[in-house]
Amino acid sequence: MTDGGSKPLAGTDRPLAWRQYAWAAVIALLPCAMVFTMVAPLPQDLAYHAFADRRSWLGIPHFANVISNLPFVVVGAVGLWHVAVAARHATAPGERVAQLVFFAGILLTGVGSSWYHLQPDNKSLVWDRLPMSVGFMALLSMLISERVSLRWGTRLLAPLCLLGLVSVVWWAMKDDLRLYAIVQFYPMLIIVLMLWRLPSRYTHGNWYWGILAWYAVAKVCEAADGWLLQTLHVVSGHSLKHLFAALAAWWLLRMLQLRSGAPRHG
Repeated sequence: MTDGGSKPLAGTDRPLAWRQYAWAAVIALLPCAMVFTMVAPLPQDLAYHAFADRRSWLGIPHFANVISNLPFVVVGAVGLWHVAVAARHATAPGERVAQLVFFAGILLTGVGSSWYHLQPDNKSLVWDRLPMSVGFMALLSMLISERVSLRWGTRLLAPLCLLGLVSVVWWAMKDDLRLYAIVQFYPMLIIVLMLWRLPSRYTHGNWYWGILAWYAVAKVCEAADGWLLQTLHVVSGHSLKHLFAALAAWWLLRMLQLRSGAPRHG
C-alpha cells in the first residue's frame, strides 16, 4: 500500500531514520532560544485590532469578521463527530485523542474568534489565540504519531498543548509575543521537515501539503485585509482569512475520512 500513490506506508517507529530528524529539530531550537534571550520583548501592536471591515449588520458589530467564523464551528463539530463516532475503530487511541483535541480547538477557535471580533482588543484576543494554539499543537502531535513514532506522538500531546497555552498566557500577562511567535513558527518548520522526508502510515498523506497551502492563502488574505476590501467591496481580507483557514481544517477532515492504513498501537 502506498501513501497518496507514491510512498510506501511506514511503520509505527523508525529507530534509525527518525532520530536524524529529531536531532535536527533539537539543533533548530538553538536560534529560537537565541531569539527569546537576545531580542527585546515584543508587545502586541494595538493597530492589529483595527480591521478594515467595521460594518455592522443585524445589530452585530464587525458583522463579516464575526460571522465568517461560523465555518470553524461547523468543521470542528463535524470533525469531532467523525473521530468520536464514525472512525472510532479506524485510528489508534493515541492518535484519536490528538484528533479530538485538534477539532475541539477548531470549534473553540470559531467561538473565541467571534467573541474577539465583537470588540477587538488584547483581552478578547486571548480567547481567540488559546484554542488556536492548542489545535496547532495537536496537529503537530498527530504528524509525529503518523510519521515518526506513535508512542512519542501520544506522549508529547499534553506537553505540546501546555506549551501552546503557556505561550498565550505569557503574552497576556507580560505583553510579550516572543514565546508565542516561536511556538507558532518553530512547529511549522518541523511539520514541513516531516512532510518532506518522512512518509505517513496512512494513504492520502500528501494532503497535508494542501492544508498548508490553504493556510498560507489565509495568511496572505490577512496581510491584505484593507486592500481586498477596497478591491472586492463585499468582503475583507480578514474575513477571507477565516474562510480559508476553516477550509484548511476541512481539508484535514476530508483526508481523515478518505485515508486508509493499519493503525498500530505500539
